[in-house]
Amino acid sequence: MADIDPAEEISALAGTLRSIQDVLDLDSMRKQIEELEQQVAAPDLWDDPDQAQKVTSKLSHLQGELNRVEALGRRLDDLTVLFELAAEEDDADTRVEADKELAALRSDIGAMEVRTLLSGEYDAREALVTINSQAGGVDAADWAEMLLRMYLRWAERKGYSTEVYDTSYAEEAGIKSATFAVKAPYAYGTLRGEHGTHRLVRISPFDNQGRRQTSFAGVDIVPVVEQTDHIDINEDDLRVDVYRSSGPGGQGVNTTDSAVRITHIPTGIVVSCQNERSQLQNRASAMNVLQAKLLERKRQEEAEKMSELRGASTTSWGTQIRNYVLHPYQIVKDLRTAHEAGNPTAVLDGDLDGFIESEIRWMRRQESAE
Repeated sequence: MADIDPAEEISALAGTLRSIQDVLDLDSMRKQIEELEQQVAAPDLWDDPDQAQKVTSKLSHLQGELNRVEALGRRLDDLTVLFELAAEEDDADTRVEADKELAALRSDIGAMEVRTLLSGEYDAREALVTINSQAGGVDAADWAEMLLRMYLRWAERKGYSTEVYDTSYAEEAGIKSATFAVKAPYAYGTLRGEHGTHRLVRISPFDNQGRRQTSFAGVDIVPVVEQTDHIDINEDDLRVDVYRSSGPGGQGVNTTDSAVRITHIPTGIVVSCQNERSQLQNRASAMNVLQAKLLERKRQEEAEKMSELRGASTTSWGTQIRNYVLHPYQIVKDLRTAHEAGNPTAVLDGDLDGFIESEIRWMRRQESAE
């Protein structure tokens, strides 16, 4: 980038930012914020805690989004002044500072641009994430738990609220499966590219001979169901089982049979919830998860029908999408976008933004090509 005139690049970035502002429609965003602030000020807001949580979460998200866009504009203006000052004073230190800020703005505006690509039917929804251990025995169960931590850490870094609905622990170590919600606007659109099989290669900590082990875990991402969705579930199609919640090593968490498992007989979909003390609350949460999975199944069936009508091949989301190699070298590489990182420790600690941004762009290109 050294051969490019900074003034030209700042002008180009300003043009990109204007396009972002047009797509986000800042006037409409400010109006939504004003309306939500009035709802938050209502004295009866918390009479319905779930609705109150949605209103306050949406308000916080919109305020943060607006602040980020406006801050980018101010930073661009300040950067122009900084470069002018560096030139006038012939100050090398100021020029280094300006170059550093230019690189940061390039990255931050690029990340904001990715947000404008989230225009799918369900992209604005919250997300339900399910992780399942697959081939690899105890290493796969341990890998599934590592992925669970990775996504929860990513959400924590972003300031997103999460709620773990169910965790099924493996006998020796790790987990068989876990389901959790990411309660933030656009969580589904942001995360849906993570859907698929994740492969880990490492020296197994469970092998006393120190051999290299390959293990697999599946990640399933579905949008949270809203009141406007029409998902009809016949009670006769459900098998409901109650059992005692359990923690690591099979220990009982609750002293009553409050955990709930629901099987949707026609599709074979099984969901469960054990995070609440009340059996009724667990049943309600499990039904929400079931509705979300049925909604995603319906969406996929409709997409496949449209692809058949267009004569296009359907996209397979159940394939291997990413390799995490810890031995004999260290790299994390996405098989679709070719985006890679040489620090797996940081990735597994939630540093996923580079992968997520590249896969959002990739998905948008795939969808535009159909």
